[in-house]
Order: sequence, then structure tokens, then C-alpha cells
Amino acid sequence: MRKRSITLLSDGTLFRKENTLYFENARGRKPLVIEGIYDIYVYGHVSISSQALHFLAQKGVAVHFFNHYGHYDGSFYPRESLHSGDLVIKQVEHYLDSEGRLTLAKLFVLGGARNMERNLKRWKVGEGFSELLGELLGELEDARRISEVMNVEARIRQEYYALWDEHLPEGFKIVKRTRRPPGNEMNALISFLNSRLYATIVSELYNTQLVPTVSYLHEPGKRRFSLALDLSEIFKPIIADRISNRLVKQGIIKKEHFRGDLKGVLLTEEGMKTVINTYNDEMRKSVRHPNLKKNVTKQRLIRLEAYKLIKHLVGVGEYEPLVAWF
Repeated sequence: MRKRSITLLSDGTLFRKENTLYFENARGRKPLVIEGIYDIYVYGHVSISSQALHFLAQKGVAVHFFNHYGHYDGSFYPRESLHSGDLVIKQVEHYLDSEGRLTLAKLFVLGGARNMERNLKRWKVGEGFSELLGELLGELEDARRISEVMNVEARIRQEYYALWDEHLPEGFKIVKRTRRPPGNEMNALISFLNSRLYATIVSELYNTQLVPTVSYLHEPGKRRFSLALDLSEIFKPIIADRISNRLVKQGIIKKEHFRGDLKGVLLTEEGMKTVINTYNDEMRKSVRHPNLKKNVTKQRLIRLEAYKLIKHLVGVGEYEPLVAWF
């Protein structure tokens, strides 16, 4: 059985009865076949019984929770079954080695920057961006501290957003990137998709031997899977940004899919459904992999990126970030 992601947008209760998982809300009770679930994304106010959590843990199903704004709150992360002691040591060694960490941090930023450049070329905007990017990547190469790498990354993204804005329709300009809370519709859309992508990366990391709390570009901290933040630098431009761009350019997402809030702008429930359906469709799409010589889904590309990182950490290959060919 092919597994799929489950999204719960409405309020309700998730519980186990015998060997079946059920979601019950005002519209009734729906059985969920546990063998067919890859992970679960919870946006509504959902109560989960301890028996259901135990069942999900047994089956290795991660559950991701999002707040009122659609921002990622946290995950129920089942006990890891794939971790390798040797790889954990290698992963931590690369973090403690300043040169090793700096190398990986720069590569995550480089991959993201090249994918932003790729987007602007696809959208036929951003004349002069490649020349400016070359200068900024020169600064990246010379950076000797993580803070300097982060500074270069922020400046690249600022220039990218400004040029992307030239391509966006009136009423859906980024203007200035705002996150918590988003200040306008486009910021709300980007943030919502970035949060969903982050949670997807967390799920993919769970299915590898990597420890998701040991990272290189982003500082490891409490209550976050910072390695997912590292990998998201590469995938945000080619997943979240491309979906955002298509939704507003094709008029799939409109002003009525948003609502004002005391602190910012939010997607309506209908808006969230539309965005999530588009996101899921996008992640299921296949592309021809130039090295593997076979078709892989875009979601699978995330797992493959993690495998490339593992090879780097154990010394059997140099990590090269994914730069979109599609």
C-alpha cells in the first residue's frame, strides 16, 4: 500500500479503537488505515488519545502541529529506529569542527542561492541578479564565521524577494518579508508553505539515520529540528516559492482566501485547503533524476539530499547541494 500524508484542518478527536485509527468531528467518524499513513499534519484543534499516540509510535508515524497562523508548532516524533551510533558521532564531529561546519553551512546557502537564481530566470525577471549574486557568493566564500554566512544568505534573499516582487501581480507583492505574524497576503502564503515544507523535511529526516537536532548553518537549539532548517534553505525556492508564485499568477489563490487578524493576515480554511492540495500534488510530481537515471518524486528529492549529506559525514563523498535542473 502506498503511504500518504494526512491533513486535519477541522477540529475533532483522533483516537484508536481496537486496531483502527479514527478521526471524529462534527461531520462524523472516519476510519484512517494506519498502514497507509506516512505522516499527519494537524491544523485544527484536535484532541489525540494516548492510545492513538501509542499506535502511531508503534507504526513510526510522525504528527506535526501548526498554530493559528499555520506556522509550525512542533511534532510528535516517534522513537527513532534507524539511528546509527557511528553516524551520530560523525554528525556531531562535523558540528564541533569549525571548518567542517563552515563548509556545510556555505553549501546550504550556495544551493539555496542557485535555486533562487534559477527561479528568477524561469520567471524572466531579475536582470543583473546573477552578477550581484556572483559578488555575494564571493563574500560567502571568504566568510570565516557562521554569522557572516547567515548575513550573506539574508542579503541574497532580500535581493531575490525584491526582484521577485516585480513579477508578482498587484495585491500580492511581498514588499517586505514579514513572518510572525505575516503582514500581507503574499507573506502569509510564503510562511504557510515554508512551515509545511519544514514539517515535510522533518518527516523525511525521521526516515534516515540523521539526528535532526544537529545542524550546521542554523544553530542547534531547544525545541526545534534545526537540520530541517538547513535543508529547507535548498528546497524553499524550488518548492514553496514556485507554488506561491503559481497560485497567485494563475489566480488560484485570491484575496478572498485570506482574512485579517488582530496581528496580521491569515489564510482562510478554504485557502488552506487549496494551498495544501496544491502542495501535496507538487510533492507527488516526478522528475527525471540526472544521476539516478530514473523518475523520483519531489518529496523523494529531500530524502536523497539527506543521503548525500550522510555520505559526506562518513567520508565517502563530498556533499553538493541540489541545484534544480527542472
